Amino acid sequence: MTLALIIAVVAVSVVWRFVATRFLPVPELRFLARVGDLVPYVPRLLGIHLGVSLLAAAVSGHFLTHDLDVGEVGVGPLMLLVEGALGIWFITGVRLQSAAILLALTGPLALLTTGPVGLLSAMDLLGVAVFLAFVPPSDAAFGRVEPDAAALRRGLLALRLGAGGALITLAFAEKLANPGLARETVRMFPQLDIFHTVGIHLPVDTFVAVAGATELLFGLLVISGALPQVAVLVAGIPFNATLLLFGQTELLGHLPVYGVFLTLLAYGSNPRTAELVRWLPPLHFSQFRFRRTAPPLRVGAERR
Repeated sequence: MTLALIIAVVAVSVVWRFVATRFLPVPELRFLARVGDLVPYVPRLLGIHLGVSLLAAAVSGHFLTHDLDVGEVGVGPLMLLVEGALGIWFITGVRLQSAAILLALTGPLALLTTGPVGLLSAMDLLGVAVFLAFVPPSDAAFGRVEPDAAALRRGLLALRLGAGGALITLAFAEKLANPGLARETVRMFPQLDIFHTVGIHLPVDTFVAVAGATELLFGLLVISGALPQVAVLVAGIPFNATLLLFGQTELLGHLPVYGVFLTLLAYGSNPRTAELVRWLPPLHFSQFRFRRTAPPLRVGAERR
């Protein structure tokens, strides 16, 4: 069942992008046009989301992700100090390009102590950092910035890859490849099983597989960049619903993801930038083409 759901999710993602790029208008939801007016201020808002999340993680004794408790690391206090300082730096909005580069360098090095899963689950923070390195807020009022198209599309691609990669990692690490962990979570918080809540009684493993496939789908849709307004509005439902159970801990942990959703929604709602949200670098297959070599000349033919 899990394999079938994964194949179905990949197929839906491919069809989603094909239909969006061939048949649907850009932006797809015109009534959200006013959200596109936030575009000049999005980098500043995204920096605040990231900064508050980093500061909250430092106060709670975690570095970037809850998988890394610095109590297990000898240089833990120093890591928390750096994280808290970076959080304050991002909140101030001053020269964030340097702060983004520093976070992109120090974060992966520290997260290597947790293994590849911890590193990949924090890809959303790396994506935000790379975006702010490409599109930092300016010194103008409220950080207003008008980036060029080339920098913006690269920044948005990095943002989508980071956020989507983190969602895909969590889908496998916490559900699809580790159903035991998900079963225990559902046992502790039975309200998470929405099927049971609405009166549909399915095995817990079925709910776990569907939940993991849904998170995988959201990750792939974010990476595709197609129909960003619809994708953000739909993905925001489960992300906001869990706040009722986990409260401010969930809110602070998801702040970077909320910042990513706001970014995709704002740029996807502005007619001048909506096309850049779904940009993917072109694939060149010329290097994979086999060149036919001319047959060797025979001696007699060469003389003639």
